[in-house]
Amino acid sequence: MTINEKQDEIIEEFSAFDDWMDKYSLLIELGNELDSFDEANRKDQNLIDGCQSKVWLHAELNNGNIEFQGDSDAIITKGIVALLLRVLSGHTPDEILETDLYFVDEIGLKEHLSPTRSNGLVAMIKQIKAYALAFKAKQQ
Repeated sequence: MTINEKQDEIIEEFSAFDDWMDKYSLLIELGNELDSFDEANRKDQNLIDGCQSKVWLHAELNNGNIEFQGDSDAIITKGIVALLLRVLSGHTPDEILETDLYFVDEIGLKEHLSPTRSNGLVAMIKQIKAYALAFKAKQQ
């Protein structure tokens, strides 16, 4: 499935709800379904700077695709991590770097987050793109 197909799927899931309390419930559910985070990766170098809550992000390059693992100590933020990983994990560095993450605006996520959580979302995306850039450089 392409990145855009995954984004469209998320937009469709969120469009089933009109009320943001229901959308927050979906985010919490997605966070609870996130694969368990390897405790060995719960270290300072994997913490995202700029997030209000603690967010860990780990990346590995496997057969040309980046596999991400993530976690957070906050339930809504963990759901946001789950969305980002669902869209971007398993894709090449080029695919990740060239993508426009339009689902964030389409589902209204940014406008329904506090300013600090919104900054954290931007920080997570920046870190994911930084991993993609580093892995791309390593491949050349």
